[in-house]
Amino acid sequence: MNQTFTGAGSRQTAQDRTILKNVYLWMTAGLFLTAIVARAFLVTGLYRIVFTNPILMFGLIIAQLVLVFRLSSKINTMTVGAAITTFGVYASLNGINMSSIFLMYNLGTITNAFVSTAALFGAMSIWAVTTKKDLSGWGHYLMMGLVGLIIASLINMFLRSSGMSYLISYVGVLLFTGLTAYDTQKIKNMSRSMSYSVDEGQFVKLSILGALILYLDFINMFLFILRLMGRRD
Repeated sequence: MNQTFTGAGSRQTAQDRTILKNVYLWMTAGLFLTAIVARAFLVTGLYRIVFTNPILMFGLIIAQLVLVFRLSSKINTMTVGAAITTFGVYASLNGINMSSIFLMYNLGTITNAFVSTAALFGAMSIWAVTTKKDLSGWGHYLMMGLVGLIIASLINMFLRSSGMSYLISYVGVLLFTGLTAYDTQKIKNMSRSMSYSVDEGQFVKLSILGALILYLDFINMFLFILRLMGRRD
């Protein structure tokens, strides 16, 4: 099915099946896959193979970065199958990485952090979709904040300051809350302008790219909230 949405009937189809709606479906599928893999590695004990081998751990991180870069920069030249596979492999590798949280935090804390993240993410997404405020001006400041957060996190890897770690977690939650709203509105605008003007393959690939962006916002927000809630664990 590789045809362009044209005409009144096709436009109605696009309105019923928008890129934004598809983005949330793919993002949910990615999160579900991550959770399954994380749980499987924990239950089977396979996590020990990864987390006791520095080379495997480093390779896992590099592989995730490569997949995110490839999906972000090469999405237009990839086939639909390659885009879906890349997103699925990334979500699976992240599941391996996320299995470590079950070793550091109790299940109740993880559940509370996930529910809190879902509520905050959902609220910001709804606001971004419904507000008339243009959030495009936030982009520059959010990117500056993200760079600053990464630098501060790297510095604290050496300082190991609990106070600084606490502050970084708070800033991280605020930053990814803002990024969720910013990215959601950007995807909404793309969905409005392109849902009925692209062929089926491009429709799916744009949906996966949007899903990756919101997936990363959700996961990072969850991890920072988990660190705040899990300080007593």
